Amino acid sequence: MDTRRSEQAGDAAGIRARGGSLAPGRVVGDGRYRLLAQFGVDERAAAHLWRARDGQLKRDVALTLLVGDPADPEAARLARRTLERAAHASKFGHGGVARVLDVLSLGSGITSSEGLLGVVVAEWTKGSDLVDLVAQRPVAPGAAARMVQALAEAVDHAHQNGLVLGLDHPQRLRLTPGGALKLAFPGPLPEATLRDDVKALGAVLYLLLTGRWALPGGPPAIPAAPLTPQGHVVPPRSLVPAVPPELSSLAVRTIEDGGSGGIRTSSAILRVLGQVAEEEERTQLIKAVGTESPAESDGTIWTTKKPVKDVARRRKLAFGVTVLVVATVVILAWGGLMLINLFQGDGKATGPTINVASSSAPAPPKQSSQPPPVNQQPSGAVKVGDPVAPASAAVYNPEGSGDNPGRAKNTIDGDPGTVWKTDQYQQQLPTLKPGVGIVVSFDNPANITQVKISADSPGTKVEIRAADSKNPKLDDTKVVGSGDLNGPDTTITLQQPTQSQYFIVWITQLGDNGGNGFLSQIGELSFLPAA
Repeated sequence: MDTRRSEQAGDAAGIRARGGSLAPGRVVGDGRYRLLAQFGVDERAAAHLWRARDGQLKRDVALTLLVGDPADPEAARLARRTLERAAHASKFGHGGVARVLDVLSLGSGITSSEGLLGVVVAEWTKGSDLVDLVAQRPVAPGAAARMVQALAEAVDHAHQNGLVLGLDHPQRLRLTPGGALKLAFPGPLPEATLRDDVKALGAVLYLLLTGRWALPGGPPAIPAAPLTPQGHVVPPRSLVPAVPPELSSLAVRTIEDGGSGGIRTSSAILRVLGQVAEEEERTQLIKAVGTESPAESDGTIWTTKKPVKDVARRRKLAFGVTVLVVATVVILAWGGLMLINLFQGDGKATGPTINVASSSAPAPPKQSSQPPPVNQQPSGAVKVGDPVAPASAAVYNPEGSGDNPGRAKNTIDGDPGTVWKTDQYQQQLPTLKPGVGIVVSFDNPANITQVKISADSPGTKVEIRAADSKNPKLDDTKVVGSGDLNGPDTTITLQQPTQSQYFIVWITQLGDNGGNGFLSQIGELSFLPAA
């Protein structure tokens, strides 16, 4: 055991020695990339993580430099395997993973004299270093859940495409200005598996909650997670009592191998994180209602935007108050005019007579005391303009499993504040796929003439399609309307009233997510029947 540790220590020292010539200002990759600053070392793969400047395209990039001796056949083989995996990942697009721009190998972008076995070039991720983040203090549980949730969505999307991301090292991750974790230095280890990605999600959650790393091979700057006498990871709640039991259990069950209660898939992690995030939103809303001033909050800096539900309700309340004030002013003004006319008509007014009618003018028609007749509809009939409530909603994606399928129900729950979002894409539709959307089902065929879409997603283009089944092929659906979502509410009038039991709101162009790729969201769908 001692001999193996000595060998490992010697290997690590050798890695640092071989990377010692890497310094700011050095140029690698046939003179194209100038090193700016180092952000970490993944000693398991002899990978040095750098920020560099691309001299040709005049932009910053993230470099994963594979340091090693070209004469060592085993090191060269492992490097080739890492580069192959990185090249495969270059076809993958998701907001949680930096896009791979290029892969350089010996004889193809680098030379043996550079002391490198390969280079993975990725887009630079703005934001904060994860190690620096947790060095200050642990992250609030709710914020930690949301950070890992974004990363877990990337893992889930990658695993559906058969890709391993290799995010089981904290220095490969960065926190974006939007508060999401992102794999900034792609390059999975040759032996990395799908299970390693899932365990990494648990380890990242553990790190955010406790400031400790619970997997082997972590950086020296982060202390290792403590173990129980039986060799199990100590739950985060034992180190930080404020951690909710659900998150503490999730982290440990994801990291630990063996046992019937283990978590093995990213989709299972997403389900738990979604429940925790919803509970956190409710808690924040309750605190917001009960807090009289910002000084009464707990002072945590790990916060996100207020729940959308709260904003929507405040807007509705403000609108209602405004309408009430205007109505009151109108009523008072009308009452004043009636009093003026009353006093002018009693013959005692001293001022000039105003608007005196001629005695020869015909008398106005006698007003009936009964209100005009109302066109009544048969009992149970749907009034024109009243929306028809769908029975269910699901994500429609004929080329995959769909984007955030668990939140599709939010589009028909009657609350525009609860939204469904697409995945975040680095390329606009239809580069990766023709589109994505929501399919709604009615209990009985409905004769629809308009579809109202509540969505804060400018730039999004949609088609309304009629279908004969819940999961049809795209070619088997019919376009009956289209429009652009450029406001909070958009009403799309169909080409003609269409009767069907299934309608699809099909997104053909995503909204611009503020320079962080492309994303669209829908808050509520309303289907208006024809007369």
